[in-house]
Amino acid sequence: MKEVIEKSADNIRILSAAMVEKAKSGHPGGAMGGADFVSILYSEFLNYDPRDGNWINRDRFFLDPGHMSPMLYSILTFAGYYSLHDIENFRQWESNTPGHPELNPSKGVENTSGPLGQGHAMAVGAAIAERFLAARFGEWMSHKIYTFISDGGVQEEISQGAGRIAGYLGLSNLIMFYDSNDIQLSTETSAVTHEDTAKKYSAWGWNVMTINGNDQQEIRNAIKAACNEKGRPTLIIGKTIMGKGAVTEDGRSFERQSETHGMPLSAAGASFEKTITNLGGDPEDPFVIFPEVKEFWNKVNAAKIQKANEKKDIQSQWESENPELADKLKSFFEDKVPSIDFKSIEQKQNIATRGASGIVLSFFAKHLENMIVASADLSNSDKTDGFLKNTKQFKKGDFSGAFLQAGVSELTMAAIANGIALHGGVIPVCATFFVFSDYMKPAIRLAALMGLPVKYVWTHDAFRVGEDGPTHQPVEQEAQIRLLEKLRNHSGKRSMLVLRPADAMETSVAWKMALENTHTPTALLLSRQNIPDIPAESDRFDEALQAEKGGYIVYKDEGDADIVLVGNGSEVSTLIAGAKLLKEKKNINTQVVSVISEGLFKEQNKTYQNMIIPAGKPVLGLTAGLPVTLQGLTGDKGMVIGLESFGFSAPAKVLDEKLGYTAENVYKKALSFLGMK
Repeated sequence: MKEVIEKSADNIRILSAAMVEKAKSGHPGGAMGGADFVSILYSEFLNYDPRDGNWINRDRFFLDPGHMSPMLYSILTFAGYYSLHDIENFRQWESNTPGHPELNPSKGVENTSGPLGQGHAMAVGAAIAERFLAARFGEWMSHKIYTFISDGGVQEEISQGAGRIAGYLGLSNLIMFYDSNDIQLSTETSAVTHEDTAKKYSAWGWNVMTINGNDQQEIRNAIKAACNEKGRPTLIIGKTIMGKGAVTEDGRSFERQSETHGMPLSAAGASFEKTITNLGGDPEDPFVIFPEVKEFWNKVNAAKIQKANEKKDIQSQWESENPELADKLKSFFEDKVPSIDFKSIEQKQNIATRGASGIVLSFFAKHLENMIVASADLSNSDKTDGFLKNTKQFKKGDFSGAFLQAGVSELTMAAIANGIALHGGVIPVCATFFVFSDYMKPAIRLAALMGLPVKYVWTHDAFRVGEDGPTHQPVEQEAQIRLLEKLRNHSGKRSMLVLRPADAMETSVAWKMALENTHTPTALLLSRQNIPDIPAESDRFDEALQAEKGGYIVYKDEGDADIVLVGNGSEVSTLIAGAKLLKEKKNINTQVVSVISEGLFKEQNKTYQNMIIPAGKPVLGLTAGLPVTLQGLTGDKGMVIGLESFGFSAPAKVLDEKLGYTAENVYKKALSFLGMK
C-alpha cells in the first residue's frame, strides 16, 4: 500500500492531467514527472505560512519552466492557496490559474515564469538579496531559495551566467532541482545535447548530486544534504519520468513521450481515463483531493503555521532588542522612499549625464542602505563606480558590500535584478551600455509585466559613442524601450518609466523620479559625452523639477511662440542653440521643450500639455534615435529630425556635423518647415 506522501504525488499527477484535459491546452507530462519532488519539498522542507503568503522570512520557490504550472497549482492547492474551483478553471478568462504562473505571493506564486531560463536566474537574485539582508540584520532571518529547472532552462544561454555567478558567490542558500527527464517538446534531449551537466555546474563551484527524481527517499536525502551545505549552491539532478503514470487505452505505458510535453494526454495518444484510473483516481470526477491526502496536508499546514509562528516570535524578540534596526527593516520591505535632499547633491557643470548619474549613485552609496547596484563589466564606463567607490563588491562569504560585478552577462544581470526585487527589501539597479539593452529585453519585459521597481542605467545613449561605430551606437533602442511607456500592466499602470535627462540637474531629478517609482521599472538613458547645462532663469534644479511632469519648457522667447522645438537628452541644448539663431537672424520666437518621458507627459491634464506644446503651433522635434521616437509629440503636422540609418565610426563632433545635429541645421530645418528661407 502506498504511503500518503506517494499518494500526494499521484494526486498531483491526476490534477495536473485533469487541468490540461479540461482546458484542452497545456503541458501535463513534466508536471506529472516533477510531482514527487514538490510533494517532498513543500511537505517536509519549505517554510511558508499558508495564512500569510507575503511573510518576509518565508522560503521562496521559483519555478523556471512555467509550462509546468499545473504541478505548482496542484501543490499550492494542497498548501491552502487555491481551491479546486480555481484549478478547474485553469487557463480560463479571469482565472486565478493562468497558463503560465503570474506573480502573486499571496497565492504562493513567487515569480511570473514562462520564458525558459529566467526563473532560476531570478532565484539567484533572491538568494543574493537574502544574503544581503542577513548580513545587515542577522542570521535569524536567513531562509532558503529553492528553484526548479527543466532541460530547456539549462539549455537557454542565461543558465551560463546564472550558474557562474551563483557558484562564484557561493550561494549556499540556493537549492536547484533539475527535472532531467530526457524529453523535450519536439524531440528527445539526446537529439539536442550530450553535455555533462553535472561537470559543468561542478566547474562553476556548485555542489552537485544526481538522484532518481521520482524516488521520494532519494529526494528527501538530497534536500537534507543541500540544506546542510555551507559554502556552495546545490544542484540536484533528478532523473524523472516524463508523463509518469500515463497509459494507453489498452493499459500500455505511455511514459517518456514527447507528445505529453505540450498537449492533453488524450490528444497525445494516451488515454486520459485509463491514466487517471491507473493513478488511483476517478476519471468521472478527477478534481478531487484524496481524503487521506487532505488529512495529511491539513496536518502539514498546521505544522507550517506553528513553525512560522516560532520564527515570527524570534523576529519579535529581535525587534524588541533592536528597535532602530527593526524600523529600518520594516521600511525596507514597505518600499518606503527615504527622504533624500536631491538638491544638495552637487553636480559639476556641463558634464555627461552618465557622470551626473555617477555623482548621484555616489551619494546613494552613503545614504541609501538597501540598494544593490550591478554592472555588466562596465562600472568605470557607465559610472556606477561612483557607487562602487563607496562600498565593495559581493564576494563569497561577504555580502556586507552592495555591488554585484555581473560580468559580461546582460540578460542574466537583468533577471537577477528581477529576483532581487521579487525577494523584497532591496532596490536593484543594473547598468550597461544602452545598445546592449537588446540583450536584456526578455527580462525587462518580465519586470514590466510583474511591476518590479528595477532601475536600469543605460549609458552611451546615442551615435555619439563615436569611433566605436554602429555596433555600439543605439539608434532604434529608444523607440523600442519607449513602447513600454505606451503599454499598461495588469494593474492598469504605465508598464515602464523611461527617462532621458537633458543635463546634470535633470539627471538628479530623473534619479529622484526613479527612486520614487516603486511600482514599475525605470530606465535612465544617459550620455557618454559632455552636455551644456540648460540655462536657468533662477535655480536650475528647481526648474528641472518640472521634469516630474514628463515635459516642460526650458527656453522661451518673449511673446507667442512661432514654433515649438521638442527633444530630450543631449538634443535639448542643441535645440536651444538653434532657437537662439532663429531669434537672432530671423526674429522668430521659439519655445523649447524637454520631454524626459512621453508616457508621463501624456498622463498630465490637457491644459498642461497644451501649455507646453500648444495645439496648432508648428512643432519640430530633434532626436538622436528614429524619428518615430518623437512623432507622438510633434503630431501629424509636425516634423522630426532623426536618424533613419545605423550610425558610423567617427569622432562624436564629426558625427554631429555630418548627421545634422547642430544649431545651424536646426535653424535651417526650422526655416524650411516654416516655409521660409
